[in-house]
Amino acid sequence: MDKEHERILLTIARGAVGAAVKGQRPQEATSDEQELLSACGCFVTLKNKGRLRGCIGQFISDKPLIELVSEMAVASATKDPRFGADPITLAELDSLDVEISVLSPLKKTEDPLSLRLGIDGIYITCGAMSGCFLPQVATETGWNEREFLTNCCVHKAGLSANAWEKGDTEVYLFTADVFGAPFADV
Repeated sequence: MDKEHERILLTIARGAVGAAVKGQRPQEATSDEQELLSACGCFVTLKNKGRLRGCIGQFISDKPLIELVSEMAVASATKDPRFGADPITLAELDSLDVEISVLSPLKKTEDPLSLRLGIDGIYITCGAMSGCFLPQVATETGWNEREFLTNCCVHKAGLSANAWEKGDTEVYLFTADVFGAPFADV
């Protein structure tokens, strides 16, 4: 993503979040830019003064990125189950920070400890249980590789702490192009 593409996607996300919080439908997101029309996964994260207020995404999509960003922005603002009892309010909008993570394709690894902290995100799955951490989570928490994998298993996937070491659990790595801005500045 170049700076102009980042600006466009942040503007789309801001508009979608604002519309969703107001109970409106966001404007249709369109572009002629090939980079914004590619089908790839993304996450939209919303924070208020550093406190998480919503984060939802998809690893793969058959939609153009620009449409998926709008959809994930709405979902992050209104459908993150962790905040169902404490939804984002109109008064809070200008205090939000918007962060977009545009994802690379998932790549299964046989050596989970080969992950590069702060560069690779993880997606862990075992049966119907799954969870993920974006690459920036390692940087924000200061966890080492084992802590990153263990916390994802326990706190995101609902698995045992060492599930990532077991043969019936699959671990995938991905990278992300991460960019963001304060809501009021977008």
